[in-house]
Amino acid sequence: MGIVLKNRREIGRMREAGRIVHAVLEAVEAACVPGTSTLELDRIAARVMARAGARSAFLGYSPRGLLPYPAVLCTSVNGTVVHGIPSKNVVLREGDVIGIDFACLKDGYCADAARTVAVGVVSAPARALLDATREALARAIARCVPGGRLGDVGTARGYAIVRDFVGHGIGRAMHEPPEVRNTGPAGLGLRLSPGLVIAIEPMLSAGGGDVRVLGDGWTVVTRDGSLSAHFEHTVAITDGGPEVLTAA
Repeated sequence: MGIVLKNRREIGRMREAGRIVHAVLEAVEAACVPGTSTLELDRIAARVMARAGARSAFLGYSPRGLLPYPAVLCTSVNGTVVHGIPSKNVVLREGDVIGIDFACLKDGYCADAARTVAVGVVSAPARALLDATREALARAIARCVPGGRLGDVGTARGYAIVRDFVGHGIGRAMHEPPEVRNTGPAGLGLRLSPGLVIAIEPMLSAGGGDVRVLGDGWTVVTRDGSLSAHFEHTVAITDGGPEVLTAA
């Protein structure tokens, strides 16, 4: 499958899906308090999604022969980078950080976003990591202008970059070409055109950038156990510049 540019109507459909993604993440973030299990967070996401008439892009997803993903939400606590599976046995504690990642389909089009949030009061290093990763995403979005290069988008700096996972094109499917790497190189790669819609998702670690996948086939953790953070938005390149489809 090649790169598919979206027209105004299709971007409008993705904007509607993006509003649902934003609403789900807002509801889940509000529940990220000490004593809440990640399974409870998944149930909140499922309820908000169902009320909006959307369908999960995660539940049952099975790329590369993996066991189907069993939830509508990814919940990645502390040293888990991405794809943490919600569980009644994972209960949030004061000082944790948790990445919440959600994607859904509405009227045949997909949107995908993630954020890492603090549970109660977190340490200064944890707060700095979250701020740096959020800022990396903001800088990447600002570079999503017609005529720019895809390598300009993927140039996160400041902490160890998790290189094994990338952002992606998005549209009728959650994962479409092109890959959106977090390592550039600047000035190279696909030239950005109006109608291109991509999910940008920097992942940074407070320690090393090496990761490993746990036995469930999904959960990705930092090899050295260090904290990680993950932020993501679905962004359309338009003649007027970038439009974040998963914002309020």
